[in-house]
Amino acid sequence: MDADHGGGTGDEKKLAWPGVTDHPKSDSRPDHPEPDQDAETAPAGSLEAEAAPSSATDASGPAPASSVAPGPAERRPGAGLAALSLPYQIVAAIALSLIGVVACAHIAMIFLHVAPSNTLTKQHGEVVDAWVYPEFEQNWKLFAPNPLQQNVSVHVRAELANDGADSNSVTRWINLSREDGEAIRGNVLPSHVDQNELRRAWDFYTGSHDSENRSTGLRGELSERYIRRIVMLRLAEHGYGGAVERIQVRSAVRHVGVPSWSAEKISTKTEYRELPWWNVSPADLPKTDATGRSPQAVEAGE
Repeated sequence: MDADHGGGTGDEKKLAWPGVTDHPKSDSRPDHPEPDQDAETAPAGSLEAEAAPSSATDASGPAPASSVAPGPAERRPGAGLAALSLPYQIVAAIALSLIGVVACAHIAMIFLHVAPSNTLTKQHGEVVDAWVYPEFEQNWKLFAPNPLQQNVSVHVRAELANDGADSNSVTRWINLSREDGEAIRGNVLPSHVDQNELRRAWDFYTGSHDSENRSTGLRGELSERYIRRIVMLRLAEHGYGGAVERIQVRSAVRHVGVPSWSAEKISTKTEYRELPWWNVSPADLPKTDATGRSPQAVEAGE
């Protein structure tokens, strides 16, 4: 019987599945393979030994983010004053406070300067003027100022050292404002000097002198020197034959006529304000030439 089934001896172990030598394909395998019997029957110590390497591998690998215990929030560097140390923060705070105080004081002084006359300006007018002039001078007023309703022109005449071209020692009155107006009229880009130099100089003088031409402050002498230098520059353009020894300046003021629909009555008669004669000093003369002589001296032949 044994010989008929392959010639095997009785000692050989028979196969559970005769004629089957290979495992079936993967598609015929169950989704979850049966656990190995040997593993089931293996002692517990061997299973723990096999699981030890995998545990070591897991420990050496990166830990999941969820397994990391949340620590204290990292402190980010701040911006501005927060990034500075405490001593520097104190210094910066003091500096900003001083800047704020100075800015507020400046705004208050400018406000009192342009505001109408009040108790504060009457009591502290000198302090306000000392702060504002000359760097922060303002040429405007608050609360609907009264616009200029006058035509003001500045005239000058000179006394020459010797007879001029018209055989007179004193020249005629020269309307300097009219010359500026003619230079501006029809000019698309008029000069700032022609528009404002003489006008601002005269405003400077009248603002620092009373009606009797007496200086009302420290700026009075400065305004006189400014007027004299401008006048001497204008006289040099006319080329009188003699050297100028003295000059006299006057203003001609005429009110603008009222419109036909107004019942207001204003005199349009020209009013003159003559200043005293001023002696001309070398500091009032225009720039000298290469020989150190002024144009007046060159024309006089000195």
